[in-house]
Amino acid sequence: MPQADEFETDGFKIGGKLLSSRFFIGTGLFPNPFIQKEAIKASCAEVLTFAIRRVNLESTEDDSILQHLQDREYVYLPNTSGAQTADEAVRIARLARASGLSDWIKVEISANERTLLPDPIETLKATEILVKEGFVVLPYTSDDPILCKHLEEAGAAAVMPGGAPIGTGLGILNPYNLGLIIEEAGVPIIIDAGLGSAGDVVQAMELGAAGVLMNTPVAKAKDPVMMAQAMRLAIEAGRLSYLSGRMAKKRYASASSGLEAYVSKL
Repeated sequence: MPQADEFETDGFKIGGKLLSSRFFIGTGLFPNPFIQKEAIKASCAEVLTFAIRRVNLESTEDDSILQHLQDREYVYLPNTSGAQTADEAVRIARLARASGLSDWIKVEISANERTLLPDPIETLKATEILVKEGFVVLPYTSDDPILCKHLEEAGAAAVMPGGAPIGTGLGILNPYNLGLIIEEAGVPIIIDAGLGSAGDVVQAMELGAAGVLMNTPVAKAKDPVMMAQAMRLAIEAGRLSYLSGRMAKKRYASASSGLEAYVSKL
């Protein structure tokens, strides 16, 4: 089991790509490009996600969102936010790849504009189609263990269940389900959506998640740059805690110094 000084080598793979950072960060909602850039830098994230509808697909090399991020190499994870059907999501993904953005795609299909909860049927359908077309597919889905397993079996490179609805900051509403999903998974599980604090992040990582994806909790913090650093450290702490193996919970108290220790002092 890795020790603290081995944390830097505790990487994982998605779609054959070795990642050292377990922080996936969104690029939207920041007050301005400077704060966006500094927050991303503080996060040490390698994977950046953004809505394809916010990118000029006719000139991706000059797009204002991407211009500010050209001082480092990132893995771009464009998402299909705004799609309401599998057909829409597939069309958006194809446009993104044809424009040279990436062959990674976050499938995000929400039929209800008020809750933005993912449509399970359309998400599975889009995942099946895009996997067959050679995309590295990371579907955003609900915390349903059976659905997550179906997405994995459909060829998803990683599965991204939400902790709570997008942008709510409610934290992990159903740790039991997420624990089951992680326990049964044969691909990385990235907790995506609903997290609001470093405490939520630690909980996600202690459940055994491979990583977390966040945007709103960082971008809407009073100090986004400081919050990005806090979230990064929370990911590291939660991961180390998970690898270390927590003590068993007990019903009753037990002294850290037993009776023998007191007797020896008499």
